[in-house]
Formats: sequence, structure tokens, C-alpha cells
Amino acid sequence: MDNVSRQTFNEVMVPNYQPADLIPVRGAGSRFWDQQNREYVDFAGGIAVTSLGHCHPKLVAALNAQAQKLWHLSNVMTNEPALRLAKKLCEATFAERVFFCNSGAEANEAAFKVARKFGGRGRHVVVSAFGSFHGRTLAALAATGQPTKHEPFQPMPEGFRHVPYGDLDALAAAIDPSVTAVLIEPVQGEGGVVPAPPGYLEGIRALCDERGLLMIVDEVQTGFARTGRWFGFDHADVRPDVVCLAKAMGNGMPIGACWARREVAAVLQPGDHGSTYSGTPIATAAARATIAELRRIDAPALARLAGARLQRLLLSTPGVTDVRGAGLLLAAELDGRDTKPVAAACLERGLVVNNVTPTALRFAPPLTVSDDEIDEAVAIVKEVLA
Repeated sequence: MDNVSRQTFNEVMVPNYQPADLIPVRGAGSRFWDQQNREYVDFAGGIAVTSLGHCHPKLVAALNAQAQKLWHLSNVMTNEPALRLAKKLCEATFAERVFFCNSGAEANEAAFKVARKFGGRGRHVVVSAFGSFHGRTLAALAATGQPTKHEPFQPMPEGFRHVPYGDLDALAAAIDPSVTAVLIEPVQGEGGVVPAPPGYLEGIRALCDERGLLMIVDEVQTGFARTGRWFGFDHADVRPDVVCLAKAMGNGMPIGACWARREVAAVLQPGDHGSTYSGTPIATAAARATIAELRRIDAPALARLAGARLQRLLLSTPGVTDVRGAGLLLAAELDGRDTKPVAAACLERGLVVNNVTPTALRFAPPLTVSDDEIDEAVAIVKEVLA
């Protein structure tokens, strides 16, 4: 086998990432090991993806079983794993119709097309929030409320508008006859782990009902128990019209979904949208096993308990001025110091965290993380900050 190193990345990969020097080669639970067999505790979770940890035995078994049956078909026919997953999702949630895709950005792209057909020609604008993040494709990037990310790729696709997060009056003022939908995150993940203020999601639902708009909720980072409820919108007890998911849905298998109410989904007809890998058997089998295991272990309860412990310990750490978020999606605000070298120092000591903003560290470990692992992680953060 060819030897590869971080230098290999510089030689052969497009330089759109800036990965760490280490290269992980195997993982188990909340830990992974690099090429030198050095051990790390993973409190980034692949950015809120590996909610059941690395190489969960039940997921490995499900993947191996499906790999020996059927990997892929085109969408000129359907398949059993996709139908079983879609049926389970519709039985377990408000969803009535499901479209499968490969990522969160693709789930949002599907939602934009649903919204445009729902609104009709001339009523196509989607309003989202400053600080939001909805993906890297051009339309998803245009929906993302971070203008600095737009600049290298101007002009952005037309049809997206941004308002301050949490400001219902600004949202109402931005709605004119050209608007068809409001797109919102229950917690702004890439924006710094900023939860929706009380009453905000309920206010958006009421505004959408009043104006005849779709309420689209981006649950890519918050979905499937990450925040201590099955979905972020559950904290507000609202029912969106469309929900976009990915990340934890497959625990690392690339899969996303766009869910919608029946009458909303009905605007898409054969030929309107698609994906080569939409509902492919290998991915949907893995996702079904993931969701079944999350339900078996009562993942929301685990996220609440572990999140409370992690939050309490972080708040007692000198140098941490605030902790925000929900469940096991948390950000520790530091006392003004740059989080990039802090995250790098944590990594040197065997802890993976993410410097989500220049002043905040993001924590999104597996929902199965143990108390001892939480204590170990916070001890490393304390050591670094000291």
C-alpha cells in the first residue's frame, strides 16, 4: 500500500481545505487513532455527524449486510431500503413525503425548488437570516447569511434575502409579494451555535401562516437528537412545512433528506428534480440502522444529560465566559483570546474541538459520550486555557 502523509494532500488535493497534520486511520466510539497510533477523543463529531460514534457495531453490521445484497440502482426503479426508511420517517415524524439526497446542501437545494414551484413565477424569494449557514452550492451559499463567503463567487444567484436572526419585526418588513418562503435554523451552527430566542420560531410559523408562505427549517446540524429533542423545532412545538436534514442521519454515510407536507411536496412532478444517488440502497440501509439505534438508546435524553454535564464543567473553567447552545451542540465563549491556537493546542493534547468563531469553541461529541470522556475533554481545555 502506498504511504501517504499530510504532505500528500499538498501535492495532489485541491487546496480548498486546510487539514491538520494528523491523519486518522481508525475509530471506535468517541475516539480515533492516527497513523502513529496516537489516541484522540473526538468532541467535534465530524461537525455533528457521528452521533453514535465511530464504527458503531450495529451500523457496521447493517452496512455489511446491505453491501452483500445491493448497492445502487437508478431512479427508474425504487428499492426496499429506501422505502423502509421513508416509511419509518413518515410514521415517526410530521413528514408525509420524503426526498433523499447526499448532503445538507442538496436537501436545501431541493427545498428551494419546492418553494419556487409552490410560489409560482414571480413569487420565488426565500428569506433567511444573517449568520446562517445552508451549504456550499451556489444557491445554498446565496441563502447563507454570511456576505464574506459570497464575495469570491459574485454574482450570487438571485432570489435570496437576509434579515437579523431573532428579529421578527425585521422579518415581517422584508416580506413582500415576491417572497415564497422563510428558511431558518433552530440553532445557528456555523454562525457560532446561536439558539433561536424564545418565541422566534413560533413567530415565524404565525407569520408564514398569515402571509401564505412556506416555513422551511434547516435541521442539518440540529436534527436527530443533537439538541436534546429529536429536532430543533421541537423545542418550540411548531410544525414546519419543509425540513432539511443530513449529517447525523447516516452517522457518516453521505445521505440527506428533504421532508415536506403532502400538499407542498405535490408541486414537484416527475422530471422536476432528482439525483443519481437519491435513495440509493447502501445509504438508506445505513441511515435506517442509525435512526433505529438512536431511538433504541433514547438519544435525546442522552444529549440532554451529557450536554448539561459538559455545559456545567465548561462554565466552571477559567477563561470560559459563557456557554450557549442546546443538548450536545454547545459553544464555549472564551475571554477574548483567539480560538484557533486554542483548538490547535487541544488537538496536540488529544482533544478534537472546533473553533467555530474567532472567540468560541464548538463541542459536538457523540451522543453516546461517557461522563469520563466529558471530564477528560474539559480537563484538556482547562490545561490549555491555563
